[in-house]
Amino acid sequence: MKKIYLSDAGPKVSPAIYGFYRWNEVENISSTMEKIVNLCLDLGINTFDHGDSYGAYHCEEVFGDLLYKKTIKRDDVVLFTKCGLKTPNANDPETRIKHYNTSGDHIIKSVESSLKKLKTDYIDIFLLDHLDPISDLETTAQTLENLKKSGKIKNIGVANFSVFEHQLLATYLNTPIVTNHIELNLLNVQAMDNGQVDYIKQRYMRPLASTPLADGRIATGQDDQAIRVREKLEEISSKYNTDIESVAAAWLIKLGALPLIGTTDEKRIKNIANAFNIDLDHQDWYELYNTTRGIL
Repeated sequence: MKKIYLSDAGPKVSPAIYGFYRWNEVENISSTMEKIVNLCLDLGINTFDHGDSYGAYHCEEVFGDLLYKKTIKRDDVVLFTKCGLKTPNANDPETRIKHYNTSGDHIIKSVESSLKKLKTDYIDIFLLDHLDPISDLETTAQTLENLKKSGKIKNIGVANFSVFEHQLLATYLNTPIVTNHIELNLLNVQAMDNGQVDYIKQRYMRPLASTPLADGRIATGQDDQAIRVREKLEEISSKYNTDIESVAAAWLIKLGALPLIGTTDEKRIKNIANAFNIDLDHQDWYELYNTTRGIL
């Protein structure tokens, strides 16, 4: 895969990104991660998205072990990680309820922990996952700026921010926000309706589409929308001689989005990678868009 700029101010990344956001119940996490990471690298995917709590707080450390053992080289990968979302977990006994924390103190604590676990001196992009409405935004922004000046983080991003939250944080920063991870797939186009996609593009960024295959619903969902879209995908995929999941990912790519892969299913990872070989016809794109919206 040819590397592309994430935004006009961001680093180069692979056009598909692998994220560990669904790894809380992955078994044999060390061997599974080594296998998945090597598969991604073989496919040209060198950008990996972490979070401080992913894999029940273990994913960063396991990935860091791969770097330490030199199974993969730090210079060969682009690393994202994030903090903000807090959910109850046995490995975080202080968290009683789901909440958000983007305070300055929590950001510093999270960055230092991530650097230690990932066994690296810097994070390519550090993101806030949701915006905590009761944190002091001036302190939040200044903390991010200071971490960037120190070299511990190279770029600032956000995840799951609404347009207004994105605008609000940006007013406090002198440094540009380089990415916003949003939920977007052929069965959920809300980000196109609420202005998130348009605003991200207005800021000269590429949308990062989490759940690009709708948590598997595109292939196996039994609700009316999933069945309707799958039938249309099967019709169109025969034209391109490819898998329906590849066409679903190609639909996102045509929109200018970067798929953020979360599955450990190797076939699905390959299906998304194969999407970059599809030049989806203009009207085929709209057929799928109209089908998911129920415009037949």
